[in-house]
Amino acid sequence: MADAGTESNLLLLDFGFLDPIEAKDVRPEMHALLKKLKSFPCPLWSSSFSFCLQSPHKATSLSLSNTCPSASAPPIAPQALPVADAHVESNPLLQNFEFPPFNVVEAKHVHPGILALLKKLESNLEELERIVDQLDVVWGMITHLKAVKDTVELRAAIEEVQAEEVKFELRLEQSKPIYNAFKALQESPDWNVPRVAKKRIVENQTEGAVLNEVALEDDKREEFDKNEQELEKLSSKFAENVLDATKEFEKLITDKKDMEGLPATALGLAAQTAVSKGHENATSEDGPWVITLDGPSRNSIMQHARNKALREEIYRAYVTQASSGDLDNTLIIDQTLDGILDKQLLGYLKSTLEHVGLLPTNREELRQYFSLPNVMEGLFNLVRTHFEIEIEAADGLAPVWNKAVRFYRVRDSLGNPIAFFYFDPYSQPSEKHGGAWMKEAVGQSRVLFQDGASARLPIVTIVCNQTPPMGNKPSLMTLKEVEMGFHEFGHALQHMLTRNDEGELVLDAVELPSQFMENWCYHRETLMGIAKHYETGESLPEDVYRKLLAARTFRAGTSTLSEIRLASVDLQLHTKYVPGGLESVYDVDRRVCEKIGMIPPLPEDRFLCAFDHIFADQYAAGFYGYKWAEMLSADAFSAFEDAGLNDSKALKETGQRFRETILALGGGKDPL
Repeated sequence: MADAGTESNLLLLDFGFLDPIEAKDVRPEMHALLKKLKSFPCPLWSSSFSFCLQSPHKATSLSLSNTCPSASAPPIAPQALPVADAHVESNPLLQNFEFPPFNVVEAKHVHPGILALLKKLESNLEELERIVDQLDVVWGMITHLKAVKDTVELRAAIEEVQAEEVKFELRLEQSKPIYNAFKALQESPDWNVPRVAKKRIVENQTEGAVLNEVALEDDKREEFDKNEQELEKLSSKFAENVLDATKEFEKLITDKKDMEGLPATALGLAAQTAVSKGHENATSEDGPWVITLDGPSRNSIMQHARNKALREEIYRAYVTQASSGDLDNTLIIDQTLDGILDKQLLGYLKSTLEHVGLLPTNREELRQYFSLPNVMEGLFNLVRTHFEIEIEAADGLAPVWNKAVRFYRVRDSLGNPIAFFYFDPYSQPSEKHGGAWMKEAVGQSRVLFQDGASARLPIVTIVCNQTPPMGNKPSLMTLKEVEMGFHEFGHALQHMLTRNDEGELVLDAVELPSQFMENWCYHRETLMGIAKHYETGESLPEDVYRKLLAARTFRAGTSTLSEIRLASVDLQLHTKYVPGGLESVYDVDRRVCEKIGMIPPLPEDRFLCAFDHIFADQYAAGFYGYKWAEMLSADAFSAFEDAGLNDSKALKETGQRFRETILALGGGKDPL
């Protein structure tokens, strides 16, 4: 790796605000961070990593008290790593920043930055938490940029350093001394002290160590770690293939007849896409138009185009993406499932939950009543009323990765800042992954904070993929997109309103707050407050509102069966499927479809090649949790219904109860 340029790398500097991060900064910075962590002489580290060991009882920073004395073990010379020392101080990945420097990170920063951060663990056990947190934040920043501004250079930089990052995470999670120290805490007289959140951290750490094979012998652990490295590579490649397959397909249309039936917003989007593809004179009225597999473009054809052949062409392209040629994910699926099977044979299978955007679709004309500014204002009014928080624009306070990204500050009822969030609303098919998600950029902590602050405030990112503004029109949303925005904001509320400052403790039923927020999209006062015609300001007609309520469950059975299909296929593939056996993964999908009465998929259907929830994210064997969380969210919303949806005082009181339990406690207390 190059030695030059590390000191000027923005990822490695101490800064209060984020400077522009470029792909070139990623590689050197990540290597530097990883080296810093790797050389840390932790008294609870495994001797197999050439680090010193002490009795876990001396590691007072792991106690349940509020103080964290330093461990005093004499340092042992760390293993030498080939990392550049020059220009480390200017690396943006290694600065002490208040807001992540999304706009200055480059691929060149990754390699030295991560190794420098790993090297940084040379002080004491108290410093361990701070540096591991920095690694989490920096790695999260880099992977976030890959999701919203994907480039070949960034992919290469991440791939070069990914093995080192995964190796460190595994070493930390598999440390027997740390595991034994946590077990000792559970068996100590102090274990019954009333510090529920701290006890949950200890429980989660010990459970996580078991799930990551802390008890395996060296030869088995080496096999497990090699398997984890391979799964991480496969996951990245799967997602890259899906994005590249989406970008690869485009349909140029010049005949007006082929576009009959499409509403003005869809025609405008297709013309706008054509302009971006080099057709400078494209117009909404006369074309040419370009259709892609990106959600807003694809869905507009499937819902509105009168040309049956065009609809079929787009559908077949969608269900076969990433299933042929160099982008074929079929082999990756088998290799992933084979690796997970090996992981099961070694011990446990770890599963989590994730949202799947299978929400009902509503008529195109409703878009005129749901402009993004009105929807956001209504959402902010809702949380102000129920949770006593104020949300204000803070654009310019923190760097952003795209000019369309907004930045907001959240204040409590006394006006004190309590959180921040980014909002990235629009589809960017050439560089942004599809779907919608919320991620924590920086977690709340009373230990990790800037000088002069009492605690570090949480920062989250909310990402959607809706239709962008066209001309002088604002972004006009479908009701589905409105629900999606409320959904992701529900995730964000859990992170922003948490009272836990001991470390990451996410609510087990992660979809509960998000699906809970969707219910307000059908609450009359809330919906009528946001549904204003973008030109006239006219409110949504009352009869249309009543029709929306009546249509809310339209095709709900079909939607439920679709979710059950995906969840069932997910479980089948991760429990009974044998890669290379008599059945293919597509045979499993067809068999499940026949069992639950769905329309059989087309013979060439390869939807699984784009099912990144379970092959590119960490939600394998956990897709079914979405339906369970939906039940819990319905129970939570029923408390508001019981209080009276027209009783503002009762709603406020119930909202505070929801905030102080589900949102504030999160995973700090067992949800049952």
